[in-house]
Amino acid sequence: MTKTWFITGATGGLATPMIEQLLQRGDRVAATIRKPGALDHWKQQYGDQLWIAHMDLTQPEQVKDVVERAFAEMGTIDVVVNNAAYGLYGAVEEAADEQIEHLFQTNVLGSLRVARAALPFLRQQGGGQIVQISSMAGHYSTPGMGLYCASKWAIEAAIEALALEVAPFNIRTMMVEPGGIRTNFITSNAVFGERTELYRDLEAGQFVSLMKGELPGVDSETFNRMVVGDPQKMAQTIIQQVDEDQMPLRLPLGSDAYDYIRKALTDRLEALEAQKALAFSTDADDAIRQM
Repeated sequence: MTKTWFITGATGGLATPMIEQLLQRGDRVAATIRKPGALDHWKQQYGDQLWIAHMDLTQPEQVKDVVERAFAEMGTIDVVVNNAAYGLYGAVEEAADEQIEHLFQTNVLGSLRVARAALPFLRQQGGGQIVQISSMAGHYSTPGMGLYCASKWAIEAAIEALALEVAPFNIRTMMVEPGGIRTNFITSNAVFGERTELYRDLEAGQFVSLMKGELPGVDSETFNRMVVGDPQKMAQTIIQQVDEDQMPLRLPLGSDAYDYIRKALTDRLEALEAQKALAFSTDADDAIRQM
């Protein structure tokens, strides 16, 4: 059976290969974009299979209006995919307030606005699926990308709760946690804080140099090979998980995602266990422990 998908950020990241594969197999796609005309080539080829709307995730009323129009004009939407997001790189101190606010408006509040706007329609039609494109960075943080990591930690916390809240309404939820992907995510969508000499030679500065292609000894070909994720394979895997309706809460994609997430969780668990006695020692004497 064909499905109808609503996908944000349709011109970047995993959305492009997903939409291409979905249209090729006969599914319908409601795609949101920021640049007019960006999907005209597919519209000419697939006609009514593809519904396109301009949407800025930082504009709450616009998000609500686009989601409502998509459900009204498409009739039914089976899968809502929050793909739109971008990276802000540099030391935390180097980013401007406006940059940080826009990052969270897009990566966190924007995704929540889409999900919240879609939920009444999904309930009314008897269920559906929500796919949140997150990142392996939702499990750890590192110098040079702390703010991007923070946005992914935040959206994962909200979506984890949302998944439990909407499950009784036959709405399934999955967070996709890819590692590096060979897409335009970094080259076209990255934003950088104002670099300072304080951090330039430290880990945060070296990370920015790598992202900008300025790190000595790492040319574009070498950098591309360092990014292990195949976008076509990842898109196919996401679609398969949705089709089989066996969506895990979290779906890591890429060997780097598995390795980084495993290390982050293992390190945190080891650190937690080391503090067990100290944590228990602060309980009230008459406390009733609950789990």
